[in-house]
Amino acid sequence: MIKTALIMAGGKGERFWPKSRQSLPKQFLSLSGDNKSMLQLTVERISSTVSLNDTFVVTNTYYKTLVAKQLPGLPEENIICEPEGRNTAPCIGLGSAVISNRYPTEDPVMIVLPSDHMVKDITTFGDCLEKACDFAEINNSIVTIGIKPNYPETGYGYICFDTETGTNGVYKVSSFVEKPCREKAVEYLESGKYLWNSGMFVWRLSSIREAYRSFLPDTYEALEKIKDALSCDPAGNINDFFNTMDPESVDYGIMEKSDNIYVLPGDFGWDDVGSWPALSRINDTDSTGNYIAGNVTAVDTANCIIDSSSKRLVATLGIKDMIIVDTDDVLLVTDRDHAANIKELTAEIKNSENDKYL
Repeated sequence: MIKTALIMAGGKGERFWPKSRQSLPKQFLSLSGDNKSMLQLTVERISSTVSLNDTFVVTNTYYKTLVAKQLPGLPEENIICEPEGRNTAPCIGLGSAVISNRYPTEDPVMIVLPSDHMVKDITTFGDCLEKACDFAEINNSIVTIGIKPNYPETGYGYICFDTETGTNGVYKVSSFVEKPCREKAVEYLESGKYLWNSGMFVWRLSSIREAYRSFLPDTYEALEKIKDALSCDPAGNINDFFNTMDPESVDYGIMEKSDNIYVLPGDFGWDDVGSWPALSRINDTDSTGNYIAGNVTAVDTANCIIDSSSKRLVATLGIKDMIIVDTDDVLLVTDRDHAANIKELTAEIKNSENDKYL
Protein backbone atom coordinates (compact mmCIF):
# COMPACT_ATOMS: atom_id res chain seq x y z
CA MET A 1 0.00 0.00 0.00
CA ILE A 2 1.36 3.42 -1.00
CA LYS A 3 0.46 6.02 1.63
CA THR A 4 0.42 9.72 0.84
CA ALA A 5 -0.42 12.72 2.98
CA LEU A 6 -2.05 15.96 1.92
CA ILE A 7 -1.62 18.76 4.46
CA MET A 8 -3.80 21.84 4.13
CA ALA A 9 -1.76 24.93 5.03
CA GLY A 10 -3.33 27.87 3.23
CA GLY A 11 -5.46 29.44 5.97
CA LYS A 12 -5.01 32.92 7.41
CA GLY A 13 -5.49 32.02 11.09
CA GLU A 14 -7.45 35.22 11.72
CA ARG A 15 -8.69 34.18 15.18
CA PHE A 16 -5.05 34.24 16.34
CA TRP A 17 -4.57 37.86 15.35
CA PRO A 18 -2.49 39.90 16.14
CA LYS A 19 0.21 37.21 16.40
CA SER A 20 -1.07 35.51 13.25
CA ARG A 21 -0.76 37.93 10.31
CA GLN A 22 -1.35 37.69 6.58
CA SER A 23 2.42 37.53 6.12
CA LEU A 24 2.88 34.83 8.79
CA PRO A 25 -0.37 32.96 9.58
CA LYS A 26 -1.00 30.61 12.49
CA GLN A 27 0.22 27.36 10.89
CA PHE A 28 3.72 28.82 10.57
CA LEU A 29 3.90 29.92 14.23
CA SER A 30 5.17 28.03 17.27
CA LEU A 31 2.37 28.04 19.85
CA SER A 32 3.40 25.17 22.10
CA GLY A 33 6.74 26.38 23.46
CA ASP A 34 8.92 23.95 21.50
CA ASN A 35 10.14 26.33 18.76
CA LYS A 36 8.45 24.20 16.09
CA SER A 37 5.67 25.56 13.95
CA MET A 38 2.32 23.83 13.78
CA LEU A 39 3.07 22.83 10.20
CA GLN A 40 6.39 21.29 11.22
CA LEU A 41 4.73 19.37 14.04
CA THR A 42 2.06 18.06 11.65
CA VAL A 43 4.66 16.65 9.28
CA GLU A 44 6.74 15.30 12.15
CA ARG A 45 3.91 13.29 13.71
CA ILE A 46 3.06 11.47 10.47
CA SER A 47 6.68 10.68 9.61
CA SER A 48 6.41 7.07 10.80
CA THR A 49 3.42 6.53 8.49
CA VAL A 50 4.23 8.60 5.38
CA SER A 51 7.63 9.45 3.95
CA LEU A 52 8.48 13.07 3.19
CA ASN A 53 8.68 12.24 -0.51
CA ASP A 54 5.02 11.13 -0.37
CA THR A 55 3.90 14.16 1.67
CA PHE A 56 2.22 17.08 -0.11
CA VAL A 57 1.35 20.52 1.25
CA VAL A 58 -1.42 22.65 -0.25
CA THR A 59 -0.96 26.32 0.50
CA ASN A 60 -1.56 29.78 -0.86
CA THR A 61 0.85 30.97 -3.54
CA TYR A 62 2.11 33.65 -1.12
CA TYR A 63 3.22 31.03 1.41
CA LYS A 64 5.21 28.74 -0.86
CA THR A 65 8.52 30.19 0.33
CA LEU A 66 7.47 29.82 3.98
CA VAL A 67 6.58 26.15 3.46
CA ALA A 68 9.90 25.47 1.73
CA LYS A 69 11.82 27.22 4.50
CA GLN A 70 10.09 25.37 7.32
CA LEU A 71 10.18 21.97 5.56
CA PRO A 72 13.60 21.96 3.86
CA GLY A 73 13.47 18.21 3.11
CA LEU A 74 10.13 18.42 1.29
CA PRO A 75 10.53 18.15 -2.51
CA GLU A 76 9.67 21.49 -4.09
CA GLU A 77 7.23 19.83 -6.46
CA ASN A 78 5.27 18.58 -3.42
CA ILE A 79 4.28 22.15 -2.52
CA ILE A 80 0.93 22.69 -4.23
CA CYS A 81 -0.13 26.32 -4.60
CA GLU A 82 -3.75 27.41 -4.73
CA PRO A 83 -4.28 30.62 -6.72
CA GLU A 84 -6.71 31.69 -3.97
CA GLY A 85 -8.50 30.14 -1.00
CA ARG A 86 -11.78 28.51 -2.07
CA ASN A 87 -12.55 26.27 0.92
CA THR A 88 -11.66 22.62 1.47
CA ALA A 89 -13.37 20.90 -1.48
CA PRO A 90 -11.28 22.71 -4.16
CA CYS A 91 -8.20 22.48 -1.93
CA ILE A 92 -8.42 18.71 -1.44
CA GLY A 93 -9.51 18.22 -5.04
CA LEU A 94 -6.44 20.04 -6.31
CA GLY A 95 -4.27 17.85 -4.11
CA SER A 96 -5.94 14.71 -5.44
CA ALA A 97 -5.26 15.82 -9.04
CA VAL A 98 -1.57 16.36 -8.32
CA ILE A 99 -1.25 13.03 -6.49
CA SER A 100 -3.07 11.25 -9.31
CA ASN A 101 -0.49 12.59 -11.76
CA ARG A 102 2.37 11.62 -9.47
CA TYR A 103 1.20 7.99 -9.18
CA PRO A 104 -0.41 7.32 -12.58
CA THR A 105 -0.41 3.52 -12.27
CA GLU A 106 -1.20 3.31 -8.55
CA ASP A 107 -4.19 3.89 -6.29
CA PRO A 108 -2.53 5.29 -3.16
CA VAL A 109 -4.19 5.90 0.16
CA MET A 110 -4.50 9.63 0.95
CA ILE A 111 -4.35 11.00 4.47
CA VAL A 112 -5.78 14.53 4.60
CA LEU A 113 -4.83 16.70 7.57
CA PRO A 114 -5.15 20.36 8.59
CA SER A 115 -1.81 21.96 9.44
CA ASP A 116 -2.96 23.76 12.58
CA HIS A 117 -3.93 21.01 15.02
CA MET A 118 -2.07 19.75 18.08
CA VAL A 119 -1.71 16.12 19.18
CA LYS A 120 -0.19 15.11 22.53
CA ASP A 121 -0.05 11.29 22.18
CA ILE A 122 1.87 10.80 18.94
CA THR A 123 2.09 7.01 19.27
CA THR A 124 -1.66 6.52 19.68
CA PHE A 125 -2.27 8.98 16.85
CA GLY A 126 0.05 6.98 14.57
CA ASP A 127 -1.73 3.74 15.44
CA CYS A 128 -5.06 5.40 14.63
CA LEU A 129 -3.78 6.55 11.24
CA GLU A 130 -2.52 3.06 10.39
CA LYS A 131 -5.90 1.52 11.28
CA ALA A 132 -7.73 4.14 9.19
CA CYS A 133 -5.43 3.49 6.22
CA ASP A 134 -5.98 -0.27 6.42
CA PHE A 135 -9.77 0.12 6.61
CA ALA A 136 -9.93 2.63 3.74
CA GLU A 137 -7.68 0.48 1.53
CA ILE A 138 -9.47 -2.81 2.16
CA ASN A 139 -13.05 -1.51 2.11
CA ASN A 140 -12.67 1.23 -0.51
CA SER A 141 -14.36 3.60 1.94
CA ILE A 142 -13.98 7.15 3.14
CA VAL A 143 -12.81 7.23 6.74
CA THR A 144 -12.86 10.26 9.00
CA ILE A 145 -11.22 10.41 12.41
CA GLY A 146 -13.57 11.58 15.14
CA ILE A 147 -12.38 12.75 18.54
CA LYS A 148 -13.95 11.39 21.71
CA PRO A 149 -15.36 14.49 23.45
CA ASN A 150 -14.45 15.08 27.08
CA TYR A 151 -16.49 18.24 27.60
CA PRO A 152 -19.52 19.87 25.88
CA GLU A 153 -17.67 21.94 23.26
CA THR A 154 -19.89 24.30 21.25
CA GLY A 155 -17.19 25.39 18.80
CA TYR A 156 -16.80 22.07 16.96
CA GLY A 157 -18.99 20.19 14.52
CA TYR A 158 -19.99 16.68 15.62
CA ILE A 159 -20.25 13.26 13.97
CA CYS A 160 -23.11 10.97 14.95
CA PHE A 161 -22.20 7.31 14.47
CA ASP A 162 -23.98 3.97 14.69
CA THR A 163 -22.54 2.25 17.74
CA GLU A 164 -23.91 -1.12 16.55
CA THR A 165 -22.01 -1.26 13.23
CA GLY A 166 -18.42 -1.34 14.41
CA THR A 167 -15.77 -3.37 12.57
CA ASN A 168 -12.38 -3.38 14.26
CA GLY A 169 -13.29 -0.12 15.99
CA VAL A 170 -14.51 1.66 12.82
CA TYR A 171 -18.17 2.68 12.66
CA LYS A 172 -20.69 3.77 10.03
CA VAL A 173 -21.42 7.50 10.14
CA SER A 174 -25.08 8.34 10.67
CA SER A 175 -24.82 12.10 10.18
CA PHE A 176 -22.67 15.20 10.46
CA VAL A 177 -23.97 17.83 12.90
CA GLU A 178 -23.21 21.56 12.91
CA LYS A 179 -21.81 23.37 15.95
CA PRO A 180 -24.43 22.93 18.70
CA CYS A 181 -25.71 25.12 21.51
CA ARG A 182 -24.45 24.17 24.97
CA GLU A 183 -27.60 22.21 25.84
CA LYS A 184 -27.21 20.08 22.71
CA ALA A 185 -23.47 19.68 23.29
CA VAL A 186 -24.19 18.27 26.77
CA GLU A 187 -26.74 15.90 25.22
CA TYR A 188 -24.21 14.74 22.62
CA LEU A 189 -21.56 14.16 25.27
CA GLU A 190 -23.85 12.10 27.50
CA SER A 191 -25.23 9.96 24.65
CA GLY A 192 -21.87 8.40 23.72
CA LYS A 193 -22.94 8.45 20.06
CA TYR A 194 -21.20 11.65 19.00
CA LEU A 195 -17.60 12.56 18.25
CA TRP A 196 -15.94 15.87 17.48
CA ASN A 197 -15.38 16.36 13.75
CA SER A 198 -11.60 16.72 13.47
CA GLY A 199 -11.44 17.43 9.73
CA MET A 200 -8.99 14.54 9.24
CA PHE A 201 -9.79 12.07 6.46
CA VAL A 202 -8.36 8.89 4.96
CA TRP A 203 -9.36 7.33 1.61
CA ARG A 204 -8.06 5.69 -1.50
CA LEU A 205 -7.41 8.15 -4.29
CA SER A 206 -9.97 6.41 -6.51
CA SER A 207 -12.61 6.68 -3.76
CA ILE A 208 -12.37 10.43 -3.36
CA ARG A 209 -12.19 11.04 -7.10
CA GLU A 210 -15.38 9.01 -7.55
CA ALA A 211 -17.02 11.01 -4.74
CA TYR A 212 -16.18 14.27 -6.53
CA ARG A 213 -17.60 12.87 -9.76
CA SER A 214 -20.84 11.85 -8.05
CA PHE A 215 -21.51 14.77 -5.72
CA LEU A 216 -19.55 17.72 -7.15
CA PRO A 217 -19.62 17.10 -10.91
CA ASP A 218 -18.68 20.66 -11.91
CA THR A 219 -15.71 20.60 -9.55
CA TYR A 220 -14.76 17.16 -10.84
CA GLU A 221 -14.78 18.46 -14.43
CA ALA A 222 -12.48 21.32 -13.45
CA LEU A 223 -10.18 18.88 -11.63
CA GLU A 224 -9.96 16.69 -14.73
CA LYS A 225 -8.88 19.72 -16.74
CA ILE A 226 -6.29 20.52 -14.07
CA LYS A 227 -5.06 16.93 -14.14
CA ASP A 228 -4.71 17.03 -17.95
CA ALA A 229 -2.92 20.38 -17.80
CA LEU A 230 -0.47 19.11 -15.17
CA SER A 231 0.17 15.98 -17.23
CA CYS A 232 1.34 18.16 -20.10
CA ASP A 233 3.26 20.62 -17.91
CA PRO A 234 3.67 20.09 -14.12
CA ALA A 235 4.36 23.82 -13.76
CA GLY A 236 1.46 24.81 -16.00
CA ASN A 237 -1.07 27.53 -15.22
CA ILE A 238 -4.17 26.04 -13.58
CA ASN A 239 -5.70 29.29 -12.32
CA ASP A 240 -8.55 29.50 -14.84
CA PHE A 241 -9.71 25.97 -14.03
CA PHE A 242 -9.28 26.30 -10.27
CA ASN A 243 -11.23 29.55 -10.08
CA THR A 244 -14.30 27.96 -11.69
CA MET A 245 -14.80 25.65 -8.69
CA ASP A 246 -17.43 26.60 -6.14
CA PRO A 247 -15.93 27.62 -2.76
CA GLU A 248 -17.45 24.71 -0.86
CA SER A 249 -16.36 22.63 2.11
CA VAL A 250 -15.64 18.94 1.60
CA ASP A 251 -17.90 18.22 4.59
CA TYR A 252 -20.93 19.80 2.96
CA GLY A 253 -20.08 18.89 -0.62
CA ILE A 254 -19.20 15.22 -0.11
CA MET A 255 -19.26 13.92 3.46
CA GLU A 256 -22.88 14.84 4.19
CA LYS A 257 -24.04 13.30 0.90
CA SER A 258 -22.16 10.01 0.76
CA ASP A 259 -23.38 6.75 2.30
CA ASN A 260 -19.88 5.27 2.30
CA ILE A 261 -18.49 7.26 5.24
CA TYR A 262 -17.01 5.61 8.32
CA VAL A 263 -15.53 7.08 11.47
CA LEU A 264 -12.66 5.89 13.63
CA PRO A 265 -12.88 7.28 17.18
CA GLY A 266 -9.59 8.73 18.37
CA ASP A 267 -8.39 9.69 21.84
CA PHE A 268 -4.86 11.08 21.59
CA GLY A 269 -4.91 14.54 23.13
CA TRP A 270 -6.20 16.39 20.08
CA ASP A 271 -6.91 20.12 19.93
CA ASP A 272 -7.78 22.16 16.86
CA VAL A 273 -6.15 25.30 18.36
CA GLY A 274 -8.92 27.42 16.90
CA SER A 275 -8.52 30.56 18.99
CA TRP A 276 -6.49 32.06 21.83
CA PRO A 277 -8.08 30.08 24.73
CA ALA A 278 -6.57 26.90 23.23
CA LEU A 279 -3.17 27.99 24.54
CA SER A 280 -4.23 27.16 28.09
CA ARG A 281 -5.23 23.66 26.92
CA ILE A 282 -2.07 22.79 25.01
CA ASN A 283 0.43 24.47 27.35
CA ASP A 284 1.13 24.46 31.08
CA THR A 285 -0.73 27.01 33.20
CA ASP A 286 0.08 28.46 36.61
CA SER A 287 -1.73 27.74 39.88
CA THR A 288 -4.53 30.19 39.05
CA GLY A 289 -5.10 28.94 35.48
CA ASN A 290 -3.10 31.56 33.59
CA TYR A 291 -1.11 30.90 30.44
CA ILE A 292 1.67 33.49 30.42
CA ALA A 293 4.41 34.02 27.81
CA GLY A 294 6.88 36.88 27.58
CA ASN A 295 7.71 39.74 29.94
CA VAL A 296 4.64 39.66 32.18
CA THR A 297 3.97 40.41 35.86
CA ALA A 298 0.54 39.23 36.98
CA VAL A 299 -0.95 39.84 40.44
CA ASP A 300 -4.42 38.71 41.53
CA THR A 301 -4.91 37.47 37.96
CA ALA A 302 -6.80 34.29 37.12
CA ASN A 303 -7.75 32.21 34.08
CA CYS A 304 -6.10 34.61 31.64
CA ILE A 305 -4.12 34.24 28.41
CA ILE A 306 -1.28 36.78 28.39
CA ASP A 307 1.18 36.60 25.50
CA SER A 308 3.78 39.31 24.99
CA SER A 309 6.37 39.38 22.22
CA SER A 310 7.14 43.10 22.56
CA LYS A 311 9.87 44.72 24.64
CA ARG A 312 7.30 46.23 26.99
CA LEU A 313 6.44 44.83 30.40
CA VAL A 314 2.82 43.71 30.57
CA ALA A 315 1.50 44.12 34.13
CA THR A 316 -1.95 42.98 35.27
CA LEU A 317 -3.78 43.40 38.55
CA GLY A 318 -7.18 42.12 39.66
CA ILE A 319 -8.41 40.67 36.37
CA LYS A 320 -9.77 37.29 35.30
CA ASP A 321 -10.93 35.53 32.13
CA MET A 322 -9.08 37.98 29.89
CA ILE A 323 -6.89 37.65 26.81
CA ILE A 324 -4.03 40.11 26.35
CA VAL A 325 -1.71 39.83 23.35
CA ASP A 326 1.04 42.41 23.00
CA THR A 327 3.13 42.60 19.81
CA ASP A 328 5.49 45.29 18.58
CA ASP A 329 2.71 47.21 16.83
CA VAL A 330 -0.61 45.92 18.18
CA LEU A 331 -2.14 45.38 21.63
CA LEU A 332 -5.22 43.13 21.81
CA VAL A 333 -7.41 43.11 24.93
CA THR A 334 -10.58 41.00 25.07
CA ASP A 335 -12.37 38.60 27.36
CA ARG A 336 -12.24 34.87 26.73
CA ASP A 337 -15.91 34.72 25.71
CA HIS A 338 -15.21 36.95 22.68
CA ALA A 339 -12.09 35.12 21.48
CA ALA A 340 -13.95 33.26 18.76
CA ASN A 341 -15.19 36.58 17.31
CA ILE A 342 -11.82 38.14 16.55
CA LYS A 343 -12.62 37.87 12.82
CA GLU A 344 -15.24 40.58 13.38
CA LEU A 345 -12.55 42.80 14.85
CA THR A 346 -10.12 42.21 11.99
CA ALA A 347 -12.90 42.94 9.50
CA GLU A 348 -13.54 46.28 11.21
CA ILE A 349 -9.81 47.06 11.17
CA LYS A 350 -9.72 46.34 7.45
CA ASN A 351 -12.73 48.59 6.86
CA SER A 352 -11.06 51.39 8.78
CA GLU A 353 -8.09 51.29 6.38
CA ASN A 354 -5.73 50.00 9.05
CA ASP A 355 -5.08 46.80 7.14
CA LYS A 356 -1.31 47.28 7.53
CA TYR A 357 -1.86 45.77 10.97
CA LEU A 358 -3.47 42.59 9.62
